[in-house]
Amino acid sequence: MRKEKFVYNTQTLRYEKVVDPLRVKLLKLLGFVSAVGVSAVIVISIVLAYFPSPKEKALLREIEQMKFQYMALNSDFDMMSKVLNNIQERDAGVHRMIFGMDPIDESVWNGGTGGSDKYSNLTKFKNSGELLISAKTEVDKIKSKLAVQSKSLDEITNLAKDREEMWASIPAIKPVRSDKLKRNIHRLSGFGMRMHPIFKRRRMHKGIDFTCPEGTPIQATGNGKVIKVSKLKNGYGTHVVIDHGYGYKTLYAHMSKVDVKKGQKIQRGQVIGAVGNTGSSTAAHLHYEVIHRGDKVNPIHYCMDGLTPKEYQELANMASVTNQSFD
Repeated sequence: MRKEKFVYNTQTLRYEKVVDPLRVKLLKLLGFVSAVGVSAVIVISIVLAYFPSPKEKALLREIEQMKFQYMALNSDFDMMSKVLNNIQERDAGVHRMIFGMDPIDESVWNGGTGGSDKYSNLTKFKNSGELLISAKTEVDKIKSKLAVQSKSLDEITNLAKDREEMWASIPAIKPVRSDKLKRNIHRLSGFGMRMHPIFKRRRMHKGIDFTCPEGTPIQATGNGKVIKVSKLKNGYGTHVVIDHGYGYKTLYAHMSKVDVKKGQKIQRGQVIGAVGNTGSSTAAHLHYEVIHRGDKVNPIHYCMDGLTPKEYQELANMASVTNQSFD
């Protein structure tokens, strides 16, 4: 039962019932409702904090599982980073040992991937922000290293192609097939001082004379381009000069015929003409020269195709015998 309030009226000498105005009643009601609301919020907060709902429990378990998975991902990132570093070390070894160039600079390999504010948008996630930033940082590092390594492999590929072309261009085979050569030691004249067959005096012989029947096919000893086709009545007679690039040229002299023309590109092993006896020559043979950076060098060092070590030594011995040249 609600209590009623009375006050004594001195004028009427009577107790009169106190009646609150509507405004006061409304204020009291509002205060009561507010107190109840605040108390409800406090109670609900406590309940939610210490007594989560099944859905919240499931979400909490999912967050814990995500944390575990992120830790596993970070472990995988570390492993991938180690593998990449190993690839980089092997890459550096390839650069140094095979191609003779500097490996990837350490500062480039371990270069940064962005400013300190790059992941600032993730800091707002209180529970997962740090894990996300850590994972993103590792991913960006690996992506950066992969990009650097990819570029390095492109460079190696280009170098390999260039080296492949270089190795195919440098003279490396005999200008006449082995089965067409005469093996008689007295029918081979090598690089060095030799007795000239016409002038009968010792002169520097700047090539090798390969003796073989007239008409025997002559093959280019490396890729290149024909830079000279000439027909003389003396000296080299009918001869061809091929520029192989990389500082190398070869000369084929005393030919009976020429099957190429000036400016034509040539592949190693391609037939360029036939053995003859033109110019200052005393018998059918091929005079072959190798020119490196303007100097005529001993061709014997560029005639190792198809020969066993024993056969190569025999050929080298033949070429070193002091005898009479054929031109």
